[in-house]
Amino acid sequence: MNQSVGADLCVCPRQRLGISGMTGRINEIFSSIQGEGIYFGRKQVFVRFSGCNLSCGYCDTEFEKFEEYDSDGLLKKIQSYGPDFSGVSFTGGEPLGQKDFLKESLRLVKEKGYQTYLETNGTLSAALNEVIDAVDIVAMDIKLPSSSGLPDDYWKQHYDFLNIARAKDVFVKVVVGVNTSREDFLKMLDLFRALDYLGVVVIQPNSRDSGEGLVDNLALFKKVCAEYSIPSCVIPQLHKMIGVR
Repeated sequence: MNQSVGADLCVCPRQRLGISGMTGRINEIFSSIQGEGIYFGRKQVFVRFSGCNLSCGYCDTEFEKFEEYDSDGLLKKIQSYGPDFSGVSFTGGEPLGQKDFLKESLRLVKEKGYQTYLETNGTLSAALNEVIDAVDIVAMDIKLPSSSGLPDDYWKQHYDFLNIARAKDVFVKVVVGVNTSREDFLKMLDLFRALDYLGVVVIQPNSRDSGEGLVDNLALFKKVCAEYSIPSCVIPQLHKMIGVR
């Protein structure tokens, strides 16, 4: 199910807020530590965009409701958290689904000297190409069919996306569960080889799975990465482990 959000779900209609011009649909804004990937533990301000073009079976994020912000209002909200954070994470949902608003917001955030961090499902390469100049770090997902439960594979979209993203500081995150197939994982590594990508692969355990089957798969796929000379690490969702957002 595509997470397209109707106007009837808007918590604060733009007319009531006095907003004019380009706006974005924002689910929530908060400050916390980064809980996923190689930058885990860094304090960031998170801007969660509403809506997503995918519907992964392991998704644990509620992002349907939203408030409308213009880019100036969003910047003011970010600045209200004070100076004590390392950067701004644009997450979702899928931020690139609102590329025009994202592009303007990234520009304003960069102008204020904040590091910009884009968390993305890695399928919307045309949108990425329009915003990439204002992005410092790309945290890109690879959606393995056997893990995500999606009806289609996205190898071509992931290839095009990573080909653009690798111009920046990028790492790839892949969710692995008890049903993740070796065939899918090898296809991902072949994609990396075709692009000469030697960046870090973060293997993230599916938080809904447990037991020996999960442990065996995590160990297997880390070993396979080593056989391909691709650096990898297993990093669970830290924020869930310590009970923060």
